[in-house]
Amino acid sequence: MRRRWLIGIGSLLAILLVGPFLVPIPALEGVLAREQLADADSLFLDVNGLEVHYKIVGQGQPGLLLLHGFGASVWSWREIMSPLARYGTVVAFDRPAFGLTERPLPGEWYGPSPYATDAQVQLTVGMLDQLGMQRAVLIGNSAGGTIAILTALRFPERVQALILVSPAVREGGGMPSWAGPLLRSPQLRRLGSLAVRSYAARLERSLPTAWHDPSKVTAEVLDGYKRPLQAEDWDRAFWEYLATARPTDVEGQLHRIAMPTLVVTGDDDTWIPTAQSVRLAGVVPAGEVAVIPECGHVAMDECPAQFLEAVSYFLEALPRE
Repeated sequence: MRRRWLIGIGSLLAILLVGPFLVPIPALEGVLAREQLADADSLFLDVNGLEVHYKIVGQGQPGLLLLHGFGASVWSWREIMSPLARYGTVVAFDRPAFGLTERPLPGEWYGPSPYATDAQVQLTVGMLDQLGMQRAVLIGNSAGGTIAILTALRFPERVQALILVSPAVREGGGMPSWAGPLLRSPQLRRLGSLAVRSYAARLERSLPTAWHDPSKVTAEVLDGYKRPLQAEDWDRAFWEYLATARPTDVEGQLHRIAMPTLVVTGDDDTWIPTAQSVRLAGVVPAGEVAVIPECGHVAMDECPAQFLEAVSYFLEALPRE
């Protein structure tokens, strides 16, 4: 009996260790180089050794740096960039693993993964350096809001103010510590690209749930969010991003945010509950909140007029530098 049990365990381990390498991984079809997917106003900038895709409008101070959420890109800011340019220089960039920013794969970088949270904070400051912005207002949506907060906590001298749009901040946020090594194992790295390819298939169903009014997710809007999924190696880079996830203690550090902070949320946000964003604004010492009626998770996209009204009031009250 014991021998049979050991043989069974050994066979199972062999399947788990070797099996993933026997699964065929079909090549992605219809993918293009990032440059082929760029718009006429797309720009690329080398930041910390990574080629970052960004767009810029306006000039002068203050600088406003826009950080999109999980699975999004500069596309999610298209409605509000030009109107915000009346206040200064507005820059939106694609965070690593998303949009048209370079997607290095394992073995193509030295040191920490460029997809890790700390690397994204460093990249945000690197963008300010490359653009000649000593300080800026950081505007972050969802997971981009988390990066904005962490940047403000680590580099407060570089952040004039925060505008957080339904920020993804949860107590004990991020994947559990044991998940990262598992996701980075050779076996799951191989299968990971297959797993995340289903994301593209689900996007058409999942994206409208971020809106209060799903009918506003037109074919044009959906195509804009899906377009980066035509870029080479988007699936493998997406998995690398997931594999870098670590627990964060953002929730426990909110009381340390010293700069003026506006939290914007829709009253029908089913992704990051509205009450959670309201509570966050109450914890930040200089925090205030704007709740937009009949609006969901991506207020700058679904409700741009109301979003701009709230943000404009906030920006006009900031001391001029």
